[in-house]
Amino acid sequence: MSAEALHIRVQLPRSGFELSTDLQLPGRGISVLFGPSGSGKTSLLRCVAGLERARQARIVVGGEVWQDHQAGVFVPTHRRSLGYVFQEASLFDHLDVLGNLHYGQRRVRSAQARATLDAAVELLGIGHLLQRRPGHLSGGERQRVAIARALATEPRVLLLDEPLAALDPARRQDVLPWLERLRDELSLPMLYVTHSVDELARLADHLVVLEHGQVKVSGPAAEVMSAIHPPVFDGERAASLLQGQVVERDLPWHLMRVAIPGGSLWLRDGDVPVGAAVRLRVLARDVSLTLNEPEGTSIQNHLPCVMGEVADDAHPSQCLVQLRCGPSLLLARVTRRALQQLGLQAGDAVWAQVKSVALVA
Repeated sequence: MSAEALHIRVQLPRSGFELSTDLQLPGRGISVLFGPSGSGKTSLLRCVAGLERARQARIVVGGEVWQDHQAGVFVPTHRRSLGYVFQEASLFDHLDVLGNLHYGQRRVRSAQARATLDAAVELLGIGHLLQRRPGHLSGGERQRVAIARALATEPRVLLLDEPLAALDPARRQDVLPWLERLRDELSLPMLYVTHSVDELARLADHLVVLEHGQVKVSGPAAEVMSAIHPPVFDGERAASLLQGQVVERDLPWHLMRVAIPGGSLWLRDGDVPVGAAVRLRVLARDVSLTLNEPEGTSIQNHLPCVMGEVADDAHPSQCLVQLRCGPSLLLARVTRRALQQLGLQAGDAVWAQVKSVALVA
């Protein structure tokens, strides 16, 4: 990890479990903290912010030590260069949007403060909202203002604690593209708490899965999602993430073809221009295996792969199979009976039939 990475080593007793982590996270992009309610996600975020003081901890952000229990270092929250976005926007109703943004900048003494604020306004697309009061904003607009306010403080890390949880599905879809833009355009590390699989698939560069306060797995999102030891999901939610580029649009049939390392996939046209980078999600239940290249089938996507590991699935009749399709990883959910009848084992060459592909970003 570079000097700009985040080091978060924490031990914190909680009711029913102990939060215990030792994480090295990237110095830019979105690191998603994922897990069920009560797994320690928000507690970990609060430790980074200094709102919780762990008895044993070492927290380093961009080479700056914020806490080190052995050295007796604890930097209080107001001296930590961070932005924090909560589930609720918590804007001041008596101030307009611009007033709320200026209030958020009250601790900033940088000569670049005005330029930073202008950049945050442009990045979140809220320039037309500056004269409005919070009561006249939609839930999605309020959260965009809250994020802009956090960015205007020139933070070294942005902490987002389930920022879409209080929004209805339509408003979430309004905000997600702006979060993608933050991820792609800012050289800033972001810690993002969620228990939404859809948000994870769309936003995560790095994925940390927490369970009862322990780190179950941590690593690049695409690798972690496609791992089966330990599996992040089983049953209906098991899926792979793939990075690709749109290389063709078949307008008469309303389809587009996305090149991925190791092949290409057809999917419903998402009105994305040729050349654009995209992220795809493939559910394990939508991948089947065959010994020979398929012919005479309605399934349009066929990828040559090599069998990897096999793991138990939620039901004993089924299993998860990891497939390596060139450098790309896929998961297939098949019955153990089918696997035995095909005589397949690790290292065998197979063809993956991909019935459905979702464009997530």
